[in-house]
Parts: sequence; C-alpha cells; structure tokens
Amino acid sequence: MIKKWKILKSKLVFNNKWVTIRQDEVELPKGEIIDDFFVFVRPDIVLIFPVTENQEIVFVRQYRHATEEILLELPAGRLDSEIEDAEVAARRELEEETGYVAEELIKLESLYDNPIKDTNKIHLFLAKNVHLTGKQNLDLTEDVEVVLIPIDRVMTKINQGEIRVSGTIAAIFLGINYLSQTNCR
Repeated sequence: MIKKWKILKSKLVFNNKWVTIRQDEVELPKGEIIDDFFVFVRPDIVLIFPVTENQEIVFVRQYRHATEEILLELPAGRLDSEIEDAEVAARRELEEETGYVAEELIKLESLYDNPIKDTNKIHLFLAKNVHLTGKQNLDLTEDVEVVLIPIDRVMTKINQGEIRVSGTIAAIFLGINYLSQTNCR
C-alpha cells in the first residue's frame, strides 16, 4: 500500500507573488529522511481552448524565456484565487491575450501542472463561439501574436512538433473529445 510522506519540518526559502519555494524535511514510508526536498508553491493557472464560429482555434505565439523559444500555445494565465474564481480568470485571460471573448465557457478539467515539485493546478476551459471584440491588453513581459488554426489542422500541428506545450496539448485533447462527445462542433 502506498503511503504519504511525513513532513518533519518545513521552511520558506523564497517567497514572492509568483512563486514560493518551500524546503521540507520529510520521512519516507520506509523511514529514510530527506532534509532538502524543495516544493514550488505556485498559483493555479487557467488555460483556454477557444473555438470560433468558423471552427478555428485561437492560439497565441509568444517567447518563453525559460526555454528560450517562441512557442505556439493556447491562451493561459495566472489565477488569483483571492480575488477571482477560475471561470472569471479564464474569461479575463482570453480577452487580455487575444482580444476574443466567449459566448459560453465550459470547465473541462483541473489537472496538476507538475506534481513532482509544484503545488499548482491548471484549470482547463472550452470557450465556445469566441469572437473578436477588442484588442489585446498584454502584461509587460508579453509580446503575443494571435494565430487562428482550423480545428481539423490542430492534431497535425501537434504531430509535426509545432505545438509542444503539455497543458496546451491536454486542453486540445479534452476540448476535441468534449466537442465530439456532445456533437456540437
């Protein structure tokens, strides 16, 4: 039977609005002690699979500094759970990053981002019948190109390595599955 680890001590080693790093001393189920297991306490994220009336998916292409690459991904952003719920954050992020708004938003799932070291979840949403109403309202670090891809070309983009972000791929699979199950493409 799998057992949880026992936390013996815990201390903050770094703390700001984006990430808190916690150092835990843990006892493993067989009695071994690890005194430097680091946990990243990060805010939850919302990620949106936006579908237009013309069956196009709204993507964003942007530079991601940690990978030093320009990546094609779905709109996403930080959830500030102290002031908003996930649906409100999803609507906000979709409009801020793309200028698109959704007529209908459906929660697909909440997944752990990286449960090995991170505490946060990704809340995945399907945004149906999105339409362009405004312009982007980007953060200081964002330089975003909006890219529309027909839904029937999205899997090809994954297979060709053009879409390589795990949360985006999870949302694509869940979104396409939802649409096929409900016959509302």
